[in-house]
Amino acid sequence: MFRSLAATVMAVCVATVVLAVEPGEQLADPRQEARARALSTELRCLVCQNQSIDDSNAPLAKDLRVLLREQIAAGKSDADVMNFIVARYGEFVLLRPRFSWDTALLWLAPLLVLGAAAAAIFARTRVAPPTESPPLSAAEQKRLEAVLKRSE
Repeated sequence: MFRSLAATVMAVCVATVVLAVEPGEQLADPRQEARARALSTELRCLVCQNQSIDDSNAPLAKDLRVLLREQIAAGKSDADVMNFIVARYGEFVLLRPRFSWDTALLWLAPLLVLGAAAAAIFARTRVAPPTESPPLSAAEQKRLEAVLKRSE
């Protein structure tokens, strides 16, 4: 009973991912199809915005998958295909934006936040060096000696 339930759950999980790419979209050459699948996992669905076009059932994601496969079938390299799609839809279409001057803050922000937090913690925990206290007056010295004699 448990095995059949586990198999059913796994089949449903796999089927939801496979359903996005329709059989009519797939390329005949398995190597080209593998390239298309790899590239489509790096492209954002512009409708869903948090899914790759490989996982999305949105019509625009389908159009992007078809466009991607047309470029691959035309013999273009992976870099050429990605550059073509980025030129057409902008950097936002990439799930992992490229590092450039435009995206430097996006990539460096986590390091800047960590650095600021470390500096704040360091400044907060830093102990000031002990300062020398002024010498005791004659009255304070006598009182100290009296307290020390009583404690003996």
